[in-house]
Amino acid sequence: MQKFIGTGVALITPFKKDLSVDFLALAKLVEFNIINGINYLVINGTTGESATISKKERRKIIEVIATTNQGRLPLVLGIGGNNTTAVIEEILSEDLSHIDAILSVTPYYNKPTQEGFYRHFEAIAKASPKPIILYNVPGRTSKNMEPSTTIRLANNFSNIIAVKEAGNNVQQYLELIKNKPKDFLIISGDDDLALNVVLAGASGVISVIGQAFPKEFSTLINHGLKGKNKEAYNIHYKLMDVINLIFSENNPAGIKAVLKALKLANLEVRLPLVTASEELQKEIVNFVKNLE
Repeated sequence: MQKFIGTGVALITPFKKDLSVDFLALAKLVEFNIINGINYLVINGTTGESATISKKERRKIIEVIATTNQGRLPLVLGIGGNNTTAVIEEILSEDLSHIDAILSVTPYYNKPTQEGFYRHFEAIAKASPKPIILYNVPGRTSKNMEPSTTIRLANNFSNIIAVKEAGNNVQQYLELIKNKPKDFLIISGDDDLALNVVLAGASGVISVIGQAFPKEFSTLINHGLKGKNKEAYNIHYKLMDVINLIFSENNPAGIKAVLKALKLANLEVRLPLVTASEELQKEIVNFVKNLE
């Protein structure tokens, strides 16, 4: 799937002061990313605060993004959970006419075995009308989907096209890259490791920081894909500090503080998340002011 090579961004859901969705800010953010070189957009992921977004809000979010996008970039929709039957029902009941792929997180809380992971995604793959991107983020789900399980799924289901790997584990990335089927995509979900794993053979990134600095981050990844190490690392070092800052408290509070400094969105997040501390906001504002 060539359309998912390069830089995707995990879009935030901007909120107004009253915590209702700020659809004008959302449209502005989407356009900002489209015109600055991002390759595809990811909707309703962790960074989009999917856990606190209602189904009605999600449908309106998809509508606004699709209307703004006008078919220019591929769209990926996050639909996942720890109830396999419910995930399938959600996929089948959703209007996917504007969606190019589903991003589905590994089951959380109930801590399945590797065979449980396999059967969960087997059922989803057999039911889904759209290609599936697996999403492994053990820091949030409490259980790691091992490379052997991912590769088994990739080999057995042609509509499982990629994995977003976000375990911050270099060895696991390398095992996936080494053993994957030819056309299966390994996508970094770790902004800090994205360049390293792209240079090792990954296909790109689904980024958080990329939506704030789309031109810079997409250029970084493109350099990496072309093997232009020096040029890529020059950009990586410029952004390294802010990547660390945005994850220092919680995501997406950090990236929303960056977008606030860039006048693209408000700080607001929904409970149980809280906005970035004043100290973190000051550090981020200073970074943005001093970025060359």
